[in-house]
Amino acid sequence: MKLRALVAALAALFALQSGVATAATNTSRTSGKTAAVAKKAAAKPAAKPVAKPKAVAAKAANKSVAAKKAAAKSATKGKVASKAQPTKKAAAKVNVKTRTATASARGKAAPMRVTLRKAAPAALAVAPASLLADEADEALALDASGMPVLGSSAFYVINQNTGEVLLERNAAAVLPIASITKLMTAMVVLESGQRLSEPLEITEGDIDRLKGTGSRLSLGTTLTREDMLHLALMSSENRAASALARNYPGGEAAFVEAMNVKARLLGLWNTRFHDSTGLNPGNVSSPRDLAKLVAASASFPLIREFSTSPERYVDINGRMLRFGNTNSLVRSPEWAISVSKTGYISEAGRCLVMQTWLHQQPVVMVLMDSYGRYTRTADAKRVRKWLEQTATQRVAAAPARIGG
Repeated sequence: MKLRALVAALAALFALQSGVATAATNTSRTSGKTAAVAKKAAAKPAAKPVAKPKAVAAKAANKSVAAKKAAAKSATKGKVASKAQPTKKAAAKVNVKTRTATASARGKAAPMRVTLRKAAPAALAVAPASLLADEADEALALDASGMPVLGSSAFYVINQNTGEVLLERNAAAVLPIASITKLMTAMVVLESGQRLSEPLEITEGDIDRLKGTGSRLSLGTTLTREDMLHLALMSSENRAASALARNYPGGEAAFVEAMNVKARLLGLWNTRFHDSTGLNPGNVSSPRDLAKLVAASASFPLIREFSTSPERYVDINGRMLRFGNTNSLVRSPEWAISVSKTGYISEAGRCLVMQTWLHQQPVVMVLMDSYGRYTRTADAKRVRKWLEQTATQRVAAAPARIGG
């Protein structure tokens, strides 16, 4: 028994010693591994941990270079733009100088002529396009202030008895007047005292070499001064108006001088004449001046008769030719027109002046620089309708007057 106990004690002691040895071996292995890892970590170069910051720095440097290049490009564009801007400014200066020079050149010849066609009135902006087209419709449209929208760039409507201005726009603008000139031509002829029965012949001197317009009064046509005057006023015959001036005492130059003298006597300070036909765009006036011219023309019975005749048949070299009035309104029973004259050249646009009667009152209408074929007559209808709707009380308030 004692032997068995001794063997068990020896076995236990041997097991204890074996456990201690194993633990020591494991401890030495762990420390060896740790040392190996440490050696490997120590063996790595010290520059590798700094590699990432260098890459970041390199990328940042590349971005900086790209930014500098972009800035350089934008600066180059800025320089080009800055160079272009002075060029535009220089061009603007040249335009201003050119306009100034043109204005000064015009200013030398009084009165100064202006054009209103490009600077469209604000009222036209609110009008439907159909109302201002080439049509005879007199549809009435009103602007924000209650005034009729017209296709004429300048107009002037006045009660001749009272002097009250019923409607106006650009009344002082100096514009070419085209064949409205013939009203002054007629007054000078009638005041000259020349025989109306005297025959006048159409010659080479009456051919239009300025605008190249034609005429049914062929070379050699002979008509009385009265017939020439009739055709000039009713049908706006340019050769007839030219023959009237050419057969004036002193010739055409003296006739034109008489026209300008008459204009001064009537107080037409913005009016100038260079010929008797109106083909010369230097014949200019203002709507306000033309209203005075119409009123003065109304005092001549023959001007009232000839300018409002619907038509006339004239013997031209053995053939009866019909000549009609250039103003279609004289044939309308709705209108009572005492004086009428139309005009057209490209510089003047289409013009119309009239003395008409509303509520037994003489109303003078001046419509200038209208661009459409029928716009001037349509404008006259719109003005009449507007007066009947909104200004009847003012027109009718004046005392009635019978006569021209």
